[in-house]
Amino acid sequence: MSVGVGSPATQYTLLIDTGSSNTWVGAATQYVPTSTSQNTGDTVNVSYGSGSFSGTEYTDTVTLSSSLVIQNQSIGVASTATGFNDVDGILGVGPTDLTQGTVSGQTEVPTVVDNLYSQGTIGEDSIGISYEPTTTEGELNGEITFGGTDNTKYTGELSYTPITTTSPASNYWGINQSVTYGTGTTILSTTAGIVDTGTTLLMISSDAFSAYQQATGATEDQSTGLLTITESQYENLQSLFFDIGGVTYEFTANAQIWPRSLNSTLGGEDGQIYLIVSSLGTPSGQGLDFINGFGWLQRYYSVFDTANAQLGFATTPYTDATTN
Repeated sequence: MSVGVGSPATQYTLLIDTGSSNTWVGAATQYVPTSTSQNTGDTVNVSYGSGSFSGTEYTDTVTLSSSLVIQNQSIGVASTATGFNDVDGILGVGPTDLTQGTVSGQTEVPTVVDNLYSQGTIGEDSIGISYEPTTTEGELNGEITFGGTDNTKYTGELSYTPITTTSPASNYWGINQSVTYGTGTTILSTTAGIVDTGTTLLMISSDAFSAYQQATGATEDQSTGLLTITESQYENLQSLFFDIGGVTYEFTANAQIWPRSLNSTLGGEDGQIYLIVSSLGTPSGQGLDFINGFGWLQRYYSVFDTANAQLGFATTPYTDATTN
């Protein structure tokens, strides 16, 4: 997402991340101070699943669009950043509590959504996110709605589920769910995990992953680290069914595979079929036993509702897409 910082604004390409809450720039394009920039003198340090940054905390004007302008938004300015090769930083839209302990001298810092709401720019303290599956590298395929939902992006009704009370998933956009393969093979009994736009794959606990691998007959590909299946195995691949808050969400066979036209981006081979289900490397029962990442979110509209401490999901025209 292109985000303006300062006045006049410098444009930065930021990753929208529901799994973190600090907004920061400077991984590639350097921060340009303007008349609206204020150096707080505080240091900021944030670690991610695959990367980190450290630097200085500023406040500045942040422009998401012509109608979404935030005054005095707290932003990090990176002096060092690792793991962010294709973006300038992150637009953190996770729960505010995730900022605790990241900025010296501050208990926590308001997120961009917090400030949009508190400054009266949006009427609801929530965001709606839609993606559509893409088969072209670098293609823009998503939309974020601040302060509500876009009912042109989903079909049927939105169904909501409360944020889980199980830690550590409860610190994030965490939910409870179970996962079944086909008509009756339990992959993961009801447990807690998170929904995260910043994670590419569908991640599950190591025991659930073993059950999935056995059910599918997949083998591990050494070059990519992903599971791979043959064409005949793909033809027999069954849907995964996610039970979330009493509602069942079908994740089709096609949704479970990496887009074949993008195999080269993985370091994979043309013609191979790679599965996007991967292992967290820890057994279930840890309080964070799955991550419904970008691959899952491409098939469902999602609502991150801070005001009511809940998440919502709905089918989209792409839930049953066969483009991969």
